[in-house]
Amino acid sequence: MVELSEDTDVSQVNLIQPNGELFGQRDVATGAQQVSFEIGTSYAPGEYRVLALEGEETVQESALSVQPNLSIVEMGIGKNQPEKMWNSSSDKISKEAFVSVENQGNGPDAITQLLFIGDVPYPSDEEGTNYDENDDVSGIYDPEEDTEVDEVVIEPGEQLTLYSYRSPFAFVRGEGTSCESEEQTGSFEVIIETRVGTNRVSNTYSIHYSASEEFDNCEITISED
Repeated sequence: MVELSEDTDVSQVNLIQPNGELFGQRDVATGAQQVSFEIGTSYAPGEYRVLALEGEETVQESALSVQPNLSIVEMGIGKNQPEKMWNSSSDKISKEAFVSVENQGNGPDAITQLLFIGDVPYPSDEEGTNYDENDDVSGIYDPEEDTEVDEVVIEPGEQLTLYSYRSPFAFVRGEGTSCESEEQTGSFEVIIETRVGTNRVSNTYSIHYSASEEFDNCEITISED
């Protein structure tokens, strides 16, 4: 949204990208005090220039920084915190995770992949589901569509919850980390891949497995490093 000065006659507003190329232009109706540009999630972050024109003459110019700023606020396992999942009574949620993400920037972004790398039962790399190098697989579940989605858009100032789709906390014999007769500790990364911002945002967590004689029947606790 671009605000216009009341005492300046403006017929057109141009938005210039950080690389100097024209992003878009809007005609300004007589008496209008603002115009808007829909930038989507395929834009280049950085400083944009806003040029207000009357005919061919630039009568006003300003700079506008547009940049998403994503961070992981919280994550947990469905088995341990079913109330945080989309359906607290579903058996499937015990193997899945939730990840809360916040955008403290002033530009939108698209989250294109959710990864769990390290000492989780069924990681996203070659030790488990092996989709971390596959751009066509997001690992993100949408409860409303009941399927894996390509991406999730997060607007400026928004906080949302992502749900895993590829069961990172499922015990699969011969894959990832399984329960053992002795307690185990380790660490793992939660990674979100994004289209616009820094491309990769991650948090590291410690993980503890209780002792169990069965490969798939131990308790898991996690804490942020």
